[in-house]
Amino acid sequence: MKKIILIITTIAALNIVLLTHVHGEEITSPPTLVSKSAIMIDSKTGRVLYQKNASAQMYPASLTKIATAIYAIETGDLDDTVTVSKKARNTAGTRVYLNEGEQVTLKKLLQGMLINSGNDAGVAIAENLSGNINQFSLDINGYLKNVIGVQNTHFENPHGLFNPNHVTTAEDLAKITQYAMKNETFRNIFGTKKLKWNGDAWDTTLITHHKLMRQIPYEGITGGKTGFVPQSGFTLATTAERGDLSLIVITLNSYLESAAYNDTINLSH
Repeated sequence: MKKIILIITTIAALNIVLLTHVHGEEITSPPTLVSKSAIMIDSKTGRVLYQKNASAQMYPASLTKIATAIYAIETGDLDDTVTVSKKARNTAGTRVYLNEGEQVTLKKLLQGMLINSGNDAGVAIAENLSGNINQFSLDINGYLKNVIGVQNTHFENPHGLFNPNHVTTAEDLAKITQYAMKNETFRNIFGTKKLKWNGDAWDTTLITHHKLMRQIPYEGITGGKTGFVPQSGFTLATTAERGDLSLIVITLNSYLESAAYNDTINLSH
């Protein structure tokens, strides 16, 4: 019963969020958020609609994969066949269960990384693009600074597993997501709800981890990525559209998963 009430409340709140903006009503009282950092921007113009500690450096967890994905799309060949290394095979955390020696296209690795948050896929992508993780970190940090134009992000890996020096800000993540959403290939993968996956060790249907795209579906949601490691708390990136309105919402460091979602849908109350 509690779960049903939560779903109903969430859907109602999301309707309020989008309808409020569609009809152009003024928001006079800022929301109270659980997440320690958050931002909402108009993805078409970049205009900041709300922010809370948006320039504070935080641990992004798997929201890192948004940056890895757009970097791979713009600098790699999606038709490349990647041979999975032992290091990729043994990567900790959420995986798509790649086998050492398995051959997978770069595009399929991107799908496994974004849809199922596969850390092993992230390492395979980084090794394909740069040879090793250390060089990948140098390469993607240069790309983020010089191509996308963010200044307060430093990544040590392609997946977001904890490293004390692996940091970004809600503001930077919003800019990275805004840039990525201009790319059709990224948009298609980022907005995929489920995908048949046939691997050497795992045949399944990948289902997005973002609950607003599946468990609590809503017409306006166009894509999303979740993240969690103990040091980062729950992190969430969400894109939504309704009519002429286009939003990107980033929330970082919530101690509850439900609070990260509630913060996202309540930002415009």
